[in-house]
Amino acid sequence: MIQNQQAAFAVDMPQPGGSKCFDDDGRIKRTGSVWTASAHIITAVIGSGVLSLAWATAQLGWLAGPVVMLLFSVVTYFTSTLLAACYRSGDPITGKRNYTYMDAVRSNLGGVKVKLCGIVQYLNLFGVAIGYTIASAISMMAIKRSNCFHKSGGKDPCHMNSNPYMIAFGLVQIIFSQIPDFDQLWWLSILAAVMSFTYSSAGLALGIAQVVGPLIWRTVFVIVTTLISMLLPFFNDVVGLLGALGFWPLTVYFPVEMYIEQKKIRRWSTQWVCLQVFSSACLVVSIAAAAGSIAGVILDLKSYKPFRSSY
Repeated sequence: MIQNQQAAFAVDMPQPGGSKCFDDDGRIKRTGSVWTASAHIITAVIGSGVLSLAWATAQLGWLAGPVVMLLFSVVTYFTSTLLAACYRSGDPITGKRNYTYMDAVRSNLGGVKVKLCGIVQYLNLFGVAIGYTIASAISMMAIKRSNCFHKSGGKDPCHMNSNPYMIAFGLVQIIFSQIPDFDQLWWLSILAAVMSFTYSSAGLALGIAQVVGPLIWRTVFVIVTTLISMLLPFFNDVVGLLGALGFWPLTVYFPVEMYIEQKKIRRWSTQWVCLQVFSSACLVVSIAAAAGSIAGVILDLKSYKPFRSSY
């Protein structure tokens, strides 16, 4: 009987190096590949903000624009390598896997920093959801206004309200949010990557020319973001503010601090000082970007009308 119990215990325990169906930590084996990982990265990096890339480049100029874009890509790549080094806690080969960003922060930093990370993540998610709601409504209106201009020969100004389109987008989001394990669909990121390439190509052409929780909470989240999008037509500036504030902590600060803790880098050593200087420089950039977004919000507050966002 003791031998049978020992055998059963041995089966339940994670096997070194994993097995055919399970990883070395006992979880169901990951099935990702280089292609699916690349698709995830593309959809994460190429957001709807790429549609305003032409305008941003025009504001900075053809010299400063590409330089800034290249600089941010280098920063993102560097901090991504730091974050990747924190995938496992302790030993880089056999240490405990951190399956989410919050898991990595909890394992390496802990304490109040975990709560701060969660707050920033949810604020970022909230802002992005509102930004997509506004962007989708503007995109749908652009199609309808284009048809209107062609029919009237340019005589009709074709003004229209964006609220119906925001409501329609919200309803679609509510329906899709009820699909269980929606993020586990293997073809989802491939489709999103194709769409990202499509509208990023549109943005490039213009430049040359010139998981929230239970189902009920997902529904509430979509309703709230839709209502706020209708209430604040200038919320794109607020989203920019949230993006600026979220860039430094999520993209720079936490990866740097976790890497220092993971590698046990001694305080005031050359490497420690370099990483802190790098983090501080990115903080200054974030503050400057946030200041610009605040200025935009102040200007928009002078003219906006709640629930009357028309174009």
